[in-house]
Amino acid sequence: MKTREEALKYGLSFPDTYQEAPFHDQNWQLVRYKGNKKAFLWTYEKDGFINLNVKADPEKAYFWRDIYKSVIPGYHQNKEHWITIILDGSIPDEDIKLMIAESYDLISDSPSRRIYEAVKKIPYGHVATYAQVAEIAGDKKMARAVGNALHKNPDPDNIPCYRVVNAKGELAGEFAFGGSGVQAKLLEAEGIIVVDGKVDLGKYQWKNC
Repeated sequence: MKTREEALKYGLSFPDTYQEAPFHDQNWQLVRYKGNKKAFLWTYEKDGFINLNVKADPEKAYFWRDIYKSVIPGYHQNKEHWITIILDGSIPDEDIKLMIAESYDLISDSPSRRIYEAVKKIPYGHVATYAQVAEIAGDKKMARAVGNALHKNPDPDNIPCYRVVNAKGELAGEFAFGGSGVQAKLLEAEGIIVVDGKVDLGKYQWKNC
């Protein structure tokens, strides 16, 4: 990703977003979330490159700056909570998209964000069902959305989606976690017994209420 057009197109692919040039200066093009009108993606040209400003958790901001020289503290914004991505071709597209997606989740009240926060609460050595996660996330009718969100898990190290099973205790498809049997291995590492692709909900389901 090297162009403003690519960045704006990706930013506008998120639900309930719109583009704006608030400073009457075409060099500054923003993408905002309609729900609260907050901007999660700023685009502008500086020193011959398109730059993107996105919001980030302080720890993640440090992480991105540490691994990429072209990710720096946010230009003209809070240096703790914003980062600037310089589109000089040195950062893989998937990581640029991940940083933009994380920014969107931080400023919006997106269902995905609530789902990820719910999944983070599932204790070690326990599982929860899709419906259970949906209810914790605020809408018990969006069990299908839980599956979709977990399929796009932006932070598998901190969002333990392998702890989510269906209403019968059955695991996800063979390659949902990057390979055959991966989900079972992750659960077994936490002491959860998996038999024929299924866990005993009576024994391992998280009693969150």
